[in-house]
Amino acid sequence: MLTTEDPLLLRRQDARGVLTLTLNRPQAFNSLSEAMLAALQTELDAIARDDTVRVVVLAAAGKAFCAGHDLKEMRADPSEAYYRRLFAQCAKVMMAIQKLPVPVVAQVQGIATAAGCQLVAMCDLAVAASTARFAVSGVNLGLFCSTPAVALSRNLGRKAAYEMLVTGEFISADEARSKGLVNRVAAPEALDEAVEALVASIVAKPRVAVAMGKQLFYRQLESGIEAAYVDAGQTMACNMMDDSALEGVQAFIEKRAPAWK
Repeated sequence: MLTTEDPLLLRRQDARGVLTLTLNRPQAFNSLSEAMLAALQTELDAIARDDTVRVVVLAAAGKAFCAGHDLKEMRADPSEAYYRRLFAQCAKVMMAIQKLPVPVVAQVQGIATAAGCQLVAMCDLAVAASTARFAVSGVNLGLFCSTPAVALSRNLGRKAAYEMLVTGEFISADEARSKGLVNRVAAPEALDEAVEALVASIVAKPRVAVAMGKQLFYRQLESGIEAAYVDAGQTMACNMMDDSALEGVQAFIEKRAPAWK
């Protein structure tokens, strides 16, 4: 049983630089209260400054991954100014995930609804248990999930995203994978192993190449195609001058494994 002194986020980092953040409000379905958003922002800001971190895994305690915003908290102060501050705070957290120099992997063990589904969509990668379900269900309460729509429409095709938004219906983990919301689906008992396989593949690569690639990936998505190619060419040229890329290419030429530092 959690007490009021239990941390909202649990933090664990291994020797490889894999940092796991676990949402720790299981009694509230890990909803994104103002305090939870503040805790996430603090951790993400710290990670952005920490060169020892290679990958972030965003997990959750309990049966739900995240049920979105804390509706009781939202209803307690029904003013437009408050709602504007709250959604701005949430957007800042979501963008902080995208701006991190390292990949963020959502480990989804249960339902992810509304802003919780948005959280999955904003992570760079996602692995879900086969029993996980996803929805942007605010419309069922008369509140169209406008901020989750930003992330959802950048993961799914337009019609698939809009169908979720306008119906509020749940989709299964397999449907989420087929629509592009998650990368991999595993049996609940194999979820940790599936996440580890993905993480291990990432940490085997040079950090600098992954960081440069992530930044370019999101920049070019918001650009016209000609500007995207210019940006991508400049990024690859800079990446190629990095010692890790030079070593990787030389190792390929010499038919040996690269000796990255």
